[in-house]
Amino acid sequence: MKLNNLILACALTLVSLGSTAKDNDLLQEVKISAASQEADIKNNQIIFNGPVEVTQGSIKILADELRAFNKENSSGKILVATGNPATYTQVMENGRPASASAKEIRYELSSRTLILIGNATLEQEGSQVTGDQIRYNIEQQQLIAESKGNDRVITIIQPENYQEVPNTPAEEQPKQQEKQ
Repeated sequence: MKLNNLILACALTLVSLGSTAKDNDLLQEVKISAASQEADIKNNQIIFNGPVEVTQGSIKILADELRAFNKENSSGKILVATGNPATYTQVMENGRPASASAKEIRYELSSRTLILIGNATLEQEGSQVTGDQIRYNIEQQQLIAESKGNDRVITIIQPENYQEVPNTPAEEQPKQQEKQ
């Protein structure tokens, strides 16, 4: 029974990352497609071997491997998607996509924290943050981006006019912005 709860928690928590996500995404079925699956019942861990695809509504996670397990000495569940890169995409309430990619996408359920490790990128509405590691607390909506050595955290913020033009192809945006 614990293993079934872990599978369900794995699927449901992967898809509940944003408060501005489409509400109906969370009402859709969760589908995990993988080349193979292993369950370590004694250690309460499930490993999905890839390619792995998790979908629920507009949410899609692609990875080479997905692991779901409990923290040691804790009831907090952790989900780890790994790949080269692992990706997460979702259509937000405003109709625009949000995406994240990294070598490892780690979601800690108890703290509602998403951690992107290794060539991490978080993008929404044309703006982007990149670094070696990005930590995002979903409830508190706090983001910390870090890089190692001489590497730098890069943030690209699109002009407000870009964000206000809904569903317009990029090549048409300058013409509309000039007319304003």
